[in-house]
Amino acid sequence: MIEFDAGTIIQAAWIIFAAYWFLAALRVNRVKQREPFGDTLVRIIIGVTAFLLIYSSDPRFRTLNSRFVPYAPWIRGLGAALTSVGIAFAIWARNHIGRYWSSSVSLRAGHQLVRTGPYARIRHPIYTGILLALAGTALVIGRDRALLAFVIMLVGFAWKASREEALLAREFGPAFDEHKRLTGFFLPRLS
Repeated sequence: MIEFDAGTIIQAAWIIFAAYWFLAALRVNRVKQREPFGDTLVRIIIGVTAFLLIYSSDPRFRTLNSRFVPYAPWIRGLGAALTSVGIAFAIWARNHIGRYWSSSVSLRAGHQLVRTGPYARIRHPIYTGILLALAGTALVIGRDRALLAFVIMLVGFAWKASREEALLAREFGPAFDEHKRLTGFFLPRLS
């Protein structure tokens, strides 16, 4: 019987995510309107900070290196499963947004309001998938620093998503208002 290590599964999932993102980014429409460079820089700092917290066991992190969950096979298995499902969900969402995707808060040429696939129920499903994957990764790492990285990314994605919504509301007006009424921010609307 083949035994899979949770860390190996997570590493493979994130490599698949990065490879897909790189390849899909080659097929996007040109940018029509972009956020200021300062906003992009803040998002990069947030991402690098979260990455360092997750993957660096630097002793200077002191109490952040404490465990928030025990090192148990079932927790590690759950974390690997959540990471894999989150990555798959983010890729599904990225596939639906297609040529209109952008790493920055921007509009693409010919931009359309996407309301198919996960966008039919959630306005920011890529972030939902990434956050689910990060939650799973944090479980496997099990350290307070990984939990802090998740919270930092949650706050960063909420900030970026609110800026995206302001841009989409200006561009699509009543159509975006209706979409917003029918969908949830990071999770499906419960009404």
